[in-house]
Formats: sequence, C-alpha cells, structure tokens
Amino acid sequence: MRKSQAKKRPLLPDPKFNDSLVTRFVNMLMWNGKKSIAFKIFYDAIEIINDKKNSEDEKSAIEIWKDGLSNVMPHVEVRSRRVGGATFQIPMQIRPDRKVSLAMKWLIGVARKRNEKSMALKLANEVLSAYKEEGAAVKKRVDTHKMAEANKAFSHFRF
Repeated sequence: MRKSQAKKRPLLPDPKFNDSLVTRFVNMLMWNGKKSIAFKIFYDAIEIINDKKNSEDEKSAIEIWKDGLSNVMPHVEVRSRRVGGATFQIPMQIRPDRKVSLAMKWLIGVARKRNEKSMALKLANEVLSAYKEEGAAVKKRVDTHKMAEANKAFSHFRF
C-alpha cells in the first residue's frame, strides 16, 4: 500500500441507549444520509420487539437485538487465493470488527427483502427470528460456515 491506513474514527453513542453499536447499526441502515429517519426506524423496531417478546423473557429489547446480532455473526469465511493457475476457496478466521459488520449487513439486507408493511416491522421480525436462531440471516451464516467446512482441505494454502 502506498499510503498508511486511515485512522478509525470514534463513533458517538446513540442518544437513547448510549451504545455505539446501535450508532454503527443505524449508520448501515441509513439511506441517502437520512440519519434521523434511520434512528426512528431502529427505535420503532425496538419498540415492536418489546411488544412482541415473551412475557416470561426477562431480557430487554436491546439485549434481544444484541443476541440476535451475535447469532448472525460468522466465525469463518472463505477467501479466494490463486495457487499455480487454479483459484482455491480458503477458509479463514474473521476479524472481530468484520464479524460485526457482516452480521449487521446481512441482518439489514435480509430485513429489506422481507414482505411486511414498514421497515421497522421488517427489521423487528428479522431480529426476533435471528434471536431464535432461525430466518434468512442465520441461514446465511450457516451457509458461510458450511462453505468453509467443505473447503477445509485447502486450509494449508493460507497466507
């Protein structure tokens, strides 16, 4: 690389939960720089989760969201590597910040494709299904792990 890597800018925590992870999620959820709308969608989704959760479940809605996010996080992924004219898919461990980014990206992407009325409802239902370890975002993680498991034989090409 010619230049040094850019410094990580610190994220301000969100006003309601005082959590920088929420801000990071909202930044990924945001479209066209409309951060206030993205915050409203997220907070509405948290309210919907709060209404829909089981009464015997002692966890708060934000804890359910965090658990759902951690259920979507992948631990290994495959990376392409050329060795002698052939391209191999090599399984590799994922950096912790990339795990979180991939989980957020998958959760938001799958929520956008759902067939519900509002984005808040889509997001809430996807978070609840991720919390129960079902749904399309968790399936994406399982598929990624299966791909890595299938290509475990090429792990000696790791760089």
